[in-house]
Amino acid sequence: QVQLVESGGGLVQPGGSLRLSCVVSGFTLNYYGIGWFRQAPGKEREGVSCISSSGGTTYYADSVKGRFTISRDKEKNTVYLQMSSLKPEDTAVYYCARMARFYSCSGATREYAYWGHGTQVTGSS
Repeated sequence: QVQLVESGGGLVQPGGSLRLSCVVSGFTLNYYGIGWFRQAPGKEREGVSCISSSGGTTYYADSVKGRFTISRDKEKNTVYLQMSSLKPEDTAVYYCARMARFYSCSGATREYAYWGHGTQVTGSS
């Protein structure tokens, strides 16, 4: 049974940092890319970052380049999203997801077959 469980969200002041975790089970990170997405109230879900199964390919949305870093620990079956210099507009529910096909990753929601339930990130002022 494929499962993805996010954690690490919370309330953070502008300029602060958070690290999100996505613990996966039911498949191996050796074969599937993982993406991070977010959805703010009243907006569509958007791709934030992804990492391929080899770890050799990563993607970042323009809005987070230079501030967010994706990484993974295959031993722990976990993918991380380190978020720094957070802005109020980063407020959203953050989801991790597994690609439908092997190896690659994408910023497009349609490419993903399994999703976690999300973790809330709220920027305070």
